[in-house]
Amino acid sequence: MTSTTVQKATGEFQITSMEEDTYQTLDGGGKLTRARGDQQFSGDIEGQGHVEWLMSYRPDGSARFIGHQLMRCSVDGRSGTFVVEASGEFDGATSRGEWRIVDGSGTGDLAGIRGEGGFEARRGPNASYHLDVAFD
Repeated sequence: MTSTTVQKATGEFQITSMEEDTYQTLDGGGKLTRARGDQQFSGDIEGQGHVEWLMSYRPDGSARFIGHQLMRCSVDGRSGTFVVEASGEFDGATSRGEWRIVDGSGTGDLAGIRGEGGFEARRGPNASYHLDVAFD
């Protein structure tokens, strides 16, 4: 049996573009939206991300979101792509979410990557992340 080494990747990302469109207003003041955006990652993950979100806003402006993020990056000197499945909450000032790498989504030197983590993004373009990764 082989053991797998888990590496903790931490750093920051900057949101370089973001668009959001309402596709349904809800009775009572909520709404459903689609959002998409690009990020620039630094730290233990270097490269770009592109995310597509579905968001459910409550009347108070807070929201729940789910989405997928394509990462074109390097991790520990390995380059390629992988997809992160994300979910989280926006409290009106800060977004916090959980990440899980989609099994089998790694390409290039990142084939076989797996892991879980999350992020925190206050209003504005800067956010922090943490991701525990391992390779098959």
